[in-house]
Amino acid sequence: MRKSILMFLFCLMTVGVALSCREEKSTGEKIEDGVEEVGDEVEEGAEEVEDAVEDAADDH
Repeated sequence: MRKSILMFLFCLMTVGVALSCREEKSTGEKIEDGVEEVGDEVEEGAEEVEDAVEDAADDH
């Protein structure tokens, strides 16, 4: 019984340490990541429009 309790406490403490060691992003970093993602998506959309325009020009 005592070994079971000790193993449970060891596992619980291991999980606690693992969760406390993860890196937290600041609000500024989160905003920067979001802006970069939006910029990438806009760039991809512009490339798709460019390809569509070129295809339309080739058809005529």
